[in-house]
Amino acid sequence: MTPEALTTLHQHLLTALQAVPAETRRLFHGRGRCWPGLEQLTVDWLQGVVLVSLFKEPEALQLAALKQLLQAIVQSAAWQASGAHTLVLQHRYTLQSDTEWLVGEAIDEWTLTEGGLRYRVDLGRKQNNGLFLDMRYGRDWVRANAGGKRVLNLFAYTCGFSVAAIEGGAQHVVNLDMSRAALSRGRDNHRLNGHDMSKVTFLGHELFKSWGKVKSTGPYDLVIIDPPSFQKGSFLLTKDYQRVVRRLPELLGENGTVLACMNDPALGSDFLIDGVTRDAPSLRFVQRLDNPPEFPDADVECGLKALVFRQGV
Repeated sequence: MTPEALTTLHQHLLTALQAVPAETRRLFHGRGRCWPGLEQLTVDWLQGVVLVSLFKEPEALQLAALKQLLQAIVQSAAWQASGAHTLVLQHRYTLQSDTEWLVGEAIDEWTLTEGGLRYRVDLGRKQNNGLFLDMRYGRDWVRANAGGKRVLNLFAYTCGFSVAAIEGGAQHVVNLDMSRAALSRGRDNHRLNGHDMSKVTFLGHELFKSWGKVKSTGPYDLVIIDPPSFQKGSFLLTKDYQRVVRRLPELLGENGTVLACMNDPALGSDFLIDGVTRDAPSLRFVQRLDNPPEFPDADVECGLKALVFRQGV
């Protein structure tokens, strides 16, 4: 973070805070490598909470300069006009993703709004707060395409896709994730939105040990796959994604649809398209969803990939 880079960040944040969005959004996406010197920094607007995340340890002088810049932002007219009340600096490069509350009291839980839907997130305790903001268009797509469908949400995490699907009129959603704590937060998210819980199933299992259970509640009209790039002891994207793809035809009903997602910058969309073509040839590639404009990337293939496939096209 050179002085020139920090000046760029300062100007960007002042402009963003002068007209903050009504809902949660990313304000600055350095990880897209569009601003030299800021590649390891992001800033999110969490509706009153400003979350600054560092993904690589800076030099001590650089960190001090960043904190000085952030304190100057807090004193600005733009900060006051935005209604922001809390400033958080999260060190994502540390084992515990250590968090500093630079302004305001520590907050354990916070409620965000996206597309009129509400999501409960964790602040200051976990590496990820519970809602991946770059997947906004993916949740919008599910909401628009889930009407009347039976949906399987693999690697469901806190069930953002499930909330969108039920809101969009899905007949039923099955959420599978090995983290029962994440699924519990998924229940919270459905309840926040007043959803009929009889339409939602939560399976706290490891996928590769639970194919029989997953298949028994099918077939599905829509399968969503949004795995971590790496999860120690359970999932390695380059090896295990194809294990999921091979089973898709037996999970899908006639004319079933798949939303396959991947956020590894080292792998492009061809990894998914070629893998599905090879291991699930009954599925055809339909489209790649755009990423939200607040996530610019110097190379679109390094950003989030959310691809739609359909059976029998």
